[in-house]
Amino acid sequence: MSGTFIAGEYDVAVIGAGHAGIEAALVSARLGVKTVCFTINMDAVGNMPCNPSIGGTGKGHIVRELDAIGGEIARCADRACIQFRMLNYAKGPAVHSLRAQADRREYQKLMKHTLELQENLTLKQAEIIDIGIEEGAASSVTTHTGAVYRCRAIIVCTGTYLSGRTIVGEAVRDGGPDGMFAAFALTERLKQMGLDLRRFKTGTPPRVNARSVDFSKMEIQTGDEPPVPFSFETEEPLVNRAVCWLTYSNEETHAIARENLHRSPMYSGVIEGVGARYCPSFEDKVVRFADKKRHQIFVEPMGIETEELYIQGFCHQWRKRYNSRCSGP
Repeated sequence: MSGTFIAGEYDVAVIGAGHAGIEAALVSARLGVKTVCFTINMDAVGNMPCNPSIGGTGKGHIVRELDAIGGEIARCADRACIQFRMLNYAKGPAVHSLRAQADRREYQKLMKHTLELQENLTLKQAEIIDIGIEEGAASSVTTHTGAVYRCRAIIVCTGTYLSGRTIVGEAVRDGGPDGMFAAFALTERLKQMGLDLRRFKTGTPPRVNARSVDFSKMEIQTGDEPPVPFSFETEEPLVNRAVCWLTYSNEETHAIARENLHRSPMYSGVIEGVGARYCPSFEDKVVRFADKKRHQIFVEPMGIETEELYIQGFCHQWRKRYNSRCSGP
């Protein structure tokens, strides 16, 4: 592109600052390698655009494994989470899974500051639109402003931004998480490089204001006492600062979902791609488990200083669809 210029030289360039990008950038820098990490927006560093929680079945084990090899997510979770619960206590110890509800904004703040303080690491706001290849090896990344950063290795952690598409019922538009713009130029560049991209879909429910909720009709879900930390390095006692709530859908709710299946992007054919195994939409539950008269719905706080609640189990408004998986040489 015209107007390009060499803006810097690094050993490693990390594209993306979500969970994966953060860990990649930190481990690279902590190994003494000069690293630069790019994010489309500084306010998106460590963002939790869906449920602000850490761990859970399967995922809790991964958090612990990352902690064992020096990762940051467990340490940050212990500092930012507001309720801790060990799942599957009724089953064997092999499937016990720690899950914690995080204060979304606190987690972001802590992770961003950790990156900013890390020696050998530079955090930059820019959209990467091109990847340079010389003699079969990665050699540079180019931003939307024409800045070229020379590097010897590139780690792509773009998550849900590549050709992102947001779907709310019958409304479809291009976009990434939380109103961020999608990354189309990088998507095309990866295709030119021979990488295969697959469309991945995930759903998220509407958020509600706590003032609109009648908690007296719900079952309280308290945290474990004492809370179990994620990180093996956490020594100070943890404190549960919030509670979650459990309620249920009913036959009237199910009838509404069935009557409007034609408006569901998943059933109308608008959505194409593979979905998360353990994250079915509400209308999908109603169809697949037609014999069930109710389904669990968990009401979870998004943080301490907000009235925003996450309605887990009610993902009937599918929101984001991305080209997010790459495979190839």
